[in-house]
Amino acid sequence: MKQIRLTKILAASLLCAASLGVALAQTTTTTTTTDPVTGTTTTQQTTTSTAGNIVTYTPNSDYFMFRTASGAAPVRYYYTKDTTVVDPEGRVVTWSAIRPDMAATVYYSTVGDRVVVRKVVLAQPAAVIKQEETTTTTTTRP
Repeated sequence: MKQIRLTKILAASLLCAASLGVALAQTTTTTTTTDPVTGTTTTQQTTTSTAGNIVTYTPNSDYFMFRTASGAAPVRYYYTKDTTVVDPEGRVVTWSAIRPDMAATVYYSTVGDRVVVRKVVLAQPAAVIKQEETTTTTTTRP
């Protein structure tokens, strides 16, 4: 009975490790072909991933600077409203969770001369930022 449980646990662990490997090794390429007979254009898009650090991020802009190696120059990565940011557990977080020098893995495609990000996976859980505001009212009596 214990051997069956152990076997099930090991099988589940191997399945999880394999699916994680497939998810992290995701690669995408964009290929556009035109049928010479019908003139129909078909576009297929592929995603590539890279790990590094977010160098700068400015809210309400359409890009952030990302460095893949410590000696490399930062590169401009563009994002869209469809770009998602997730923590290491896969939970979606807001763009406000991104900070400079934060380690991340970026899944992107090249569209024309732009590198367009599809998904950003943060290396560490996003810190919860709690902002409190206190108002004090003073009343003076004559």
